[in-house]
Amino acid sequence: MKQAIIKYRSNKTLDALKELGKYLGFSISSVSPKGKKSSSTIKGATVIEGDPTVDIAGLHEIFTGKGLDALELRKSGWHRNK
Repeated sequence: MKQAIIKYRSNKTLDALKELGKYLGFSISSVSPKGKKSSSTIKGATVIEGDPTVDIAGLHEIFTGKGLDALELRKSGWHRNK
């Protein structure tokens, strides 16, 4: 089946296309455009916005009781060349 993408501004246009589709025998499926993910750069590193729908509750069991300290992780993980 062939497809065509039609961009429109008014909802009246969509209603007219649906009515025309009934008459001519084609179907209409509307998809909202996805928002563009924002990104920024901090000291040369690109920071991309995360997905808020991700469930991180399962990670709690993995990291609990491991003796991890955020300060120690930062010191060992990010070495800056001076």
